[in-house]
Amino acid sequence: MRSNEIRQIFFDYFASKGHKIVPSAPIVNKNDPTLMFTNAGMNQFKDFFLGNKKIVDSRVADTQKCLRVSGKHNDLEDVGIDSYHHTMFEMLGNWSFGDYFKQEAISWAWDLLTNHYKIAKDRIYVTVFEGDVKEGLSRDDEAAQIWERFMPLDRILSFNKKDNFWEMGDTGPCGPCTEIHVDIRTDEERANQDGAELVNNDHPQVIEIWNNVFIQYNRKADGSLEELPAKHVDTGMGFERLCMVLQGKSSNYDTDIFATYIKAIEEISGVPYTSSYDRSAKSDIAMRVVSDHIRAVAFTIADGELPGHTGAGYVVRRILRRAVRYYYSFLNIQQPLMYKLIPMLADQFANTFPELKAQSSLIGRIILEEEKSFLRTLEAGLKRLDVMAVNNGILDGKQAFELYDTYGFPIDLTRLILSEKNQEVDEIGFNEALAAQKARSRADAQKEVGDWRVIKEGQDAKFVGYEELESEDSSILKVRQINEKGNTNYQLVLDKTPFYAESGGQIGDTGILMIGEERVQVLDTKRENDLIIHLADHLPEKLDLPVTCIVDSQRRAKTERNHSATHLLHAALRSVLGTHVHQKGSLVGPDHLRFDFSHFEKVSATELKQIEQIVNAKIREDFAKIEARDIPIEEARASGAMMLFGEKYADKVRMITFDPSFSRELCGGCHVRSTGQIGYFKIVSESAIAAGIRRIEALTAEKAEAWVEDKLGELSQIKEMLNNSPNPLKALQNVLEDQKSLQKAAERFAKEAANQERKVLQSQFVDQNGFRSLVANSALTDVKVVKNLAYELLADDKNAVVIIGFIADAKPFLMIAASEDLAKSGKIHAGNLIKILAGTIGGGGGGQAFFATAGGSIVAKLADALDQARQILTEI
Repeated sequence: MRSNEIRQIFFDYFASKGHKIVPSAPIVNKNDPTLMFTNAGMNQFKDFFLGNKKIVDSRVADTQKCLRVSGKHNDLEDVGIDSYHHTMFEMLGNWSFGDYFKQEAISWAWDLLTNHYKIAKDRIYVTVFEGDVKEGLSRDDEAAQIWERFMPLDRILSFNKKDNFWEMGDTGPCGPCTEIHVDIRTDEERANQDGAELVNNDHPQVIEIWNNVFIQYNRKADGSLEELPAKHVDTGMGFERLCMVLQGKSSNYDTDIFATYIKAIEEISGVPYTSSYDRSAKSDIAMRVVSDHIRAVAFTIADGELPGHTGAGYVVRRILRRAVRYYYSFLNIQQPLMYKLIPMLADQFANTFPELKAQSSLIGRIILEEEKSFLRTLEAGLKRLDVMAVNNGILDGKQAFELYDTYGFPIDLTRLILSEKNQEVDEIGFNEALAAQKARSRADAQKEVGDWRVIKEGQDAKFVGYEELESEDSSILKVRQINEKGNTNYQLVLDKTPFYAESGGQIGDTGILMIGEERVQVLDTKRENDLIIHLADHLPEKLDLPVTCIVDSQRRAKTERNHSATHLLHAALRSVLGTHVHQKGSLVGPDHLRFDFSHFEKVSATELKQIEQIVNAKIREDFAKIEARDIPIEEARASGAMMLFGEKYADKVRMITFDPSFSRELCGGCHVRSTGQIGYFKIVSESAIAAGIRRIEALTAEKAEAWVEDKLGELSQIKEMLNNSPNPLKALQNVLEDQKSLQKAAERFAKEAANQERKVLQSQFVDQNGFRSLVANSALTDVKVVKNLAYELLADDKNAVVIIGFIADAKPFLMIAASEDLAKSGKIHAGNLIKILAGTIGGGGGGQAFFATAGGSIVAKLADALDQARQILTEI
C-alpha cells in the first residue's frame, strides 16, 4: 500500500465506527503555555479530558502533525542514526471522550491491523501496565483479559510505569496504556529468538506502532493522582512506522514517505545511499537527517513559526542548521540544498495538509535564506577555529563552547574538524560551559505552577465581551497561584466574563473585579487552551461571592480601532500588492498595530502611500461592522472569508465584514461598530523580518494624529534652522552639497598631509635583528588615513614592521602593521604585541598577525607606549 492509501483506510475504518474525522491542529502550539509544539495527538483535546470544555463529538479520529525536539519528548539526537526516530511525524489517532473505553478500543485496533491492513497475527505482541505499588495502582487486568480473546498469553507482556503508563508532562491527564508491537524480522530470525524478548528493547525491527492510552487520572502538581470526571480513550499510531510494516520495509526511510527525498539528495550530491545504519556511514546518516528535517522545518514555517533567535523559532533554526551541518560535512554540499525539496514535499501532502502547497514558494524562500546564512556562519566559524589556540593538541572547552554558542557549531562538528588535524576538544571544559548556560536558562525560566483550586463546579467561561464591558453576577470557578522568577501572580477563571483573553494577535483586557466591597485589579487576560484566565494582583478574601467585572473601556476602544484597522490594512495590501499576500502574524494593542505578511520585496513608498489612502478612504466611508456568529465553516469559506494558515478553526466560526466587497475575515477579536470610529490611519514603518516576510507598523486615531503633529514639529524646526527658507528642500540640498564639498576638501588635505608625512617617515626606518622597523608618533587624526599610511610605508618592504601612535577624537591610538613575510616568520605578531602596548595607554585592542589596532584613554602615555614598543623590538 502507498502511504496515502494507508492513511485513508484508517480514516474510513473509524468513520464507519461513528467517528468524526477532524483536521490536524497546527504543529505550533499557540494557546498552551506548557508546550512550544504539538508533540502528541491529544494536545488539542486536553480540555475535553480535564472537563474544561463541553464535548460536542464524543468520537473523533485524525492524523496529527507532531514535533518532538525539546523537553521530555526529545528525539532529535536519534534522528538519522536509527531507522525509526523522527522530528516531525504523523500520529494517527482515534478518540473517545467519555464514550467507549478499553473493550472497543482494543477490539477495533485488532480488527483494523489484522483484517484490513492484513498484518500477520503471529507477528503482533502487546503490552499492558503491570501496576505500581508506590502509586497505589494495580495491574491493568481488564486490558489483558480483552487481549486474551485475540492472542496467546505469551504475547501479552506486562511492563512498568515507564513503558505502560502514559503522561503528557509533570501534570495533566494520564493513565495506563496498552502498546501494540510488530515483529518484522525474517522467519529465520524469529525462529532463532522469541520476539517477546525484544519488545521494548530498542530493536529496530520489533517496534511499537500503536499505543492505546486509557485516560482516567489527572496528575496534580504535588504528584498525586485524581480520577477524572469521565474516562477517555487516546490512541496514537505512528504513521511512518505503520507504513514501514505494511510496505515490507526494514526502515521508515525506505518507505515512499522518505524515499523520494533521499533519491533527490543522491542525485544532487552524487553520493549513493547504501541504507547502512552503522554510525560510521556518515553520508547515509546525513541523507536521512535532511529528509527528516526538511519536513519539520517546512511544517512549522507553514504554521507560522519562522526560524529565530528565541523560543520556538530557535528550535526551528536549530533543526534546519543540524541538517545543513550534515550535508556540508558529510555530503560535501556547500550550496543550499533543502529548499530544493519543498516542491516534492508540497505535492506529497497536497491533499492531507494543503497549507504546504499553498505556501510552497514562501517556505522555499525562507529556507533558502536560512541555509545561505548558516553556510556563511559555518565559514566564519571555521575561520575562527583556525585562529583559536590549540595547546598540546587540545582545544580549550570554553572556546569550543564559543563556537557552539556564537557560531552554531554543534560539538560533534568541532570534533570532526579537529580530528582531521589529529587534535581533540577539552570535553570536560565544554560540558562545564554548556551546563552553566543551561543552569542560567533554568533559573531564568523557573516557574512553579500550583494546582487549580476548584471553587465551584462548571465549564469554561462564557465570553460576553462582544456586547458589554461590564457584567454582574459572575462566579469564580477556580483559582491558581504561580511563582515565576521570584514574582507571584494569581489566576482566576469565571463562569462568564467580558474580559477578552489574548488571542489572534489582540492583547488581553485589563480592568477590575469587584467581589463584595473588595477590588481586585486584572493585570492581563490570557487563554490557556480553552480557559479564559484573569491574571490578578491578589486573590479575593471571599471566593464564593458574586463578581462584578469591569473592563478598562478606553483601553479596549483603542485596541478595537487598531484591530479593525488591521483588517482594512490586510485587504488593502492584497489589493495593491496581490493576492499572494497572507497574514503571518500580528500584534494589536491600544497604542499601535503591527502586521506581518508574505511578500517577496520591499513595499515601495508609492505602494505604501496607495495602501494608506485605501485604508483611510474605507474609514471615511464609515462601513458598519457586519458580524456573523456561529456560522458553519464551509459557509464562511464559500463566502470568500480570509482564513489564516496555522489556525485551528472550529466547525462554527465568527466572521467579520467591513464592506462585503473589500474585507471579510474569520476573527474572534474585538472591533469597532463602524470604520469611521478608527478616525485616521498612518503607516509609520515598513521592514523585512525574514525572507519573504515584511512588517508594517501603524497607528490610528489620536496616536496617528500625535505622530503627524510630531513630524510637522520636526519639519518646523528644520525650517527654522534653514532660516525659514520658502523652499526648505532646496535649502537643505544646498547645505548637503556644501558639506560634501568641504568633506572632499578635507580628504584632499588629509591625503596631502599623509603624503608629506610618508616622505618624512620613510627615512626613519631602522635595521635590527634581521628586519626593518619604524616606530613613530603621527600628527594625523583619521584612523583610515593612518591605516593607508602604514600600508604605503610597507608597500616596498617584505620584511618590516610599522608602529604608529596618533590621537583621534581626543583619544590615543596605536596601530601596528607587519609585512606578510615577517608575520609568517613568527617574529612579529601584531595582535599579541598590541595587547601589551594597549595597557600603557589605558585601553585594549587586538587583531591578526599582520595588522592590529588599539585605543586608550591616557593621551599623556602615548609616548611611553611607543618607547615600550622600541624596547620590545630590540629584544626580538
